[in-house]
Amino acid sequence: MDTRSLFTDVKFSVIWLIVRLYLGYQWLVSGWAKLTDPSGIWVGGKAGTAISGFFRFSLQSRTQGTHPDMAYGWYRDFIQGFALPNARFFSFLISYGEILVGVALILGALTAWAAFFGALMNFAYMLAGTAGVNPLMFLLGVLLVAAGANAGHLGFDRFLLGWRRRASPGGAR
Repeated sequence: MDTRSLFTDVKFSVIWLIVRLYLGYQWLVSGWAKLTDPSGIWVGGKAGTAISGFFRFSLQSRTQGTHPDMAYGWYRDFIQGFALPNARFFSFLISYGEILVGVALILGALTAWAAFFGALMNFAYMLAGTAGVNPLMFLLGVLLVAAGANAGHLGFDRFLLGWRRRASPGGAR
């Protein structure tokens, strides 16, 4: 067995199913908690409050402690100049984005795209100076993207991608 077969051979799709379900569950639970938060600081009447606090905290300069300085000036500028003034928009985007990524991964529908956008969110969180579960979730997302159609073989992608191949000019290749 070579490493490539792990990503391409359908007999390994069970491994990707387990990874997909774990990662999808993590995203869904995180997004659902934001959506149903009774204080309304994510999508309720006070939408944007939670993410504004996170942005401000990530912008604070620290040389020690559990939250290091943000390493990239361009990302600091992005947060200060765009994300913070649009915190309400980002609050909704993050909350619903996490739910959509979670549902898509659990169903195995558009798996590579869902994993890509999940990994992108993890990467953004890491750029802002947070660690926690983000490095592991980023790694698993990248692996799901690399597995491509094989990651969704035991899900709706099997049918979606099969339909796409039949509908494309020239049929399956």
